[in-house]
Amino acid sequence: MIHDTAGKTLSHTAMFSTAFLTSRYPEPGLVPEHADLVYVRDNGVYIFPGPPATLFPGMTSGEPDLPVHPVHYLGHRDTAVYYAAEVPPGTAVSGGTFYPNIRELYGVLSDDEFALAAFAVRIVDFNRTTRFCGQCGAPTRPSRQERAKICDACGLVTYPRTSPAIIVVVRKDDEILLARSPRFPPDLHSILAGFVDPAETLEEAVHREVKEETGIEIKNIRYLGSEPWPFPNSLMIGFVADYAGGEIAIDNNEIVFAGWFDRDHLPDLPSRMSISRALIDWWIAEGNNRSG
Repeated sequence: MIHDTAGKTLSHTAMFSTAFLTSRYPEPGLVPEHADLVYVRDNGVYIFPGPPATLFPGMTSGEPDLPVHPVHYLGHRDTAVYYAAEVPPGTAVSGGTFYPNIRELYGVLSDDEFALAAFAVRIVDFNRTTRFCGQCGAPTRPSRQERAKICDACGLVTYPRTSPAIIVVVRKDDEILLARSPRFPPDLHSILAGFVDPAETLEEAVHREVKEETGIEIKNIRYLGSEPWPFPNSLMIGFVADYAGGEIAIDNNEIVFAGWFDRDHLPDLPSRMSISRALIDWWIAEGNNRSG
């Protein structure tokens, strides 16, 4: 739990955190026979029937007999060891159901397997997009000493990319600023978010994004919590801020509507798997606690 400067609490379980895994290096030279494989195809995974549904084939059926491309180490959990097995495009896995969109697995898998599925897709994507050195163009190879790719030709070491992005609850008296992106389903609204620019602090990014997208000024920025967001490689860093002045003037690019909403008249909100919903729920609870 994260506390802001007023002592209030954001109660949010980061759905995509794999803190339950430990990375042990050097990683095993060979994939252990008892390893659990997450079958990744394109940007999705296969799951297998339960109950409950799982990323892993049942004990009676054994591992599917199919060709896989490189198998990528994910980590250990106690004595269990996990790998992502890259399945060729278009290949079916016997007994499994393919889910091309990780979001669809929310509530289908356990929380830990949900996070593990997203992590496996992310690591496969990292290896897929770093097969050649970005500096000299030579082939790269995986490091067994850390999660990285190495170019033997020029020595460049490439690590998985993490793109920081801010997301902020903006308050005005007993109202919250909510906005609609043109990419959202009808009537869905959320709080403002955006990527951090190079050489920009997180606080500067919060000010800039709010100003660019809605035209208003804010103050009293405070950190609340974070969420690794694997779509494809963001780290969402959550804040709360107070309205300081100005009239709403949307950019009509990232945002097609923005407005102030009180707790009794909220539109459709994001899924509970996201930090955006956790921040909105924090604001709702803040008002309930104050009125109580």
